[in-house]
Amino acid sequence: MAHTSSLVEIKSALRNAASDQAPVRALVAEILAAVAEDGDAGVARYAERFDGVRLDRFEVSPAERAAAVAALDPQTRADTEFAIANVRRFAEAQLGTMAALDIEILPGVHLGHRVIPIERVGAYVPGGRYPLLSAPVMTIVPAKVAGVGEVIACLPPNAHPAMIAGCHLSGADRIFRIGGAQAIAAMAFGTESVPKVEKIVGPGNAFVNEAKRQVFGPVGIDQLAGPSEIYVVADETGDAEMIATDLLAQAEHDVRTRVGLITTDRKLAEAVLAEVERQLAGLSTAATAGQAWRDYGEIVVAADEAAMIACSDRIAAEHLQVHTRDPRAFARKLSNYGSLFIGELASVVYSDKCSGTNHTLPTMGAGRYTGGLWVGTYLKVATHQWLEPAGVHAVAPAAVRQSASEGLEGHRRAAQLRLDRLQVAEPA
Repeated sequence: MAHTSSLVEIKSALRNAASDQAPVRALVAEILAAVAEDGDAGVARYAERFDGVRLDRFEVSPAERAAAVAALDPQTRADTEFAIANVRRFAEAQLGTMAALDIEILPGVHLGHRVIPIERVGAYVPGGRYPLLSAPVMTIVPAKVAGVGEVIACLPPNAHPAMIAGCHLSGADRIFRIGGAQAIAAMAFGTESVPKVEKIVGPGNAFVNEAKRQVFGPVGIDQLAGPSEIYVVADETGDAEMIATDLLAQAEHDVRTRVGLITTDRKLAEAVLAEVERQLAGLSTAATAGQAWRDYGEIVVAADEAAMIACSDRIAAEHLQVHTRDPRAFARKLSNYGSLFIGELASVVYSDKCSGTNHTLPTMGAGRYTGGLWVGTYLKVATHQWLEPAGVHAVAPAAVRQSASEGLEGHRRAAQLRLDRLQVAEPA
């Protein structure tokens, strides 16, 4: 982050997560081309190369799905179903805010839109070092609430069996053991086994992210999700132990996680810096969290509240926690973020797992122009119009004149034809 007169860096990030992804582009292009050309055979080659497995069948059978669910620890299943219920309730409430529209904007000019579910969606479910059962919940449940016709789930072949259970419980119509860029290629282009989808959603590693970027166009994507991020904005009332705990909780996701504190209180900044180091000494995931903190962690002291808000809005963090004296009032002054956590009781961890808001969120500054995954991600708002004779009389003359002024004779004729026919048919 550049120095300004209103900001002082107590700890600077040593690396940049966005530029660190550049080397994967050529390899991803190779994988996409191979799968597009060779279908299942291409997928199988890369599964053996990157995952170390030989697969003669990619799809998880109904019996395998049932066995994965049966093998779940009862409490794990109950917790997963608790998360599913909360995500579903919130998605249903969001869907309730979206409605079809029909309006007569001029006499005889009727405009409107319909809210139409996407026919087939592909959900990429990352494997990771641990079984992240919340991952399929966040991508599959909102799709089913939206009314998507078919949800295809892909997860790495060496993913924990519980992840298959999570996909099943969340409502996936078909589940495939395919990971990485080859999974994105299979869903984007279609293979002998995997049907082509209209849109691909879900987070993944740098290869998955780059593959989504390269296939975008012929298929839609939700967003380009980079490494996870968490920032805290805090005034002098912030609790150093709590802030450090939350930063490290997110840092243990990945060695490239970006974590930071923006505060108006230098004493708090120094206390958090010391507290992070203290907690790392006893954290079982310190190898990951510590490297993320060293490489991408930062602490910034802002001169005043306005500078703190400006700094936060410029970063547009994926997860943004507000630890201030009046957090709800302060939150209303913030504009750019993936998801907001208002007050010290609202931890990112709750959203990551089960509280109901989606944890698939914009990173690398994308919060400046988009929000995260939600039920609307799986819907198309498509407009329509129909005109009565009075409507043609209202809009045709202007359309004729504009077409003529632009030199578009075909347009002018199309606009004029209907007007001429109406004038012939109507009594003098």
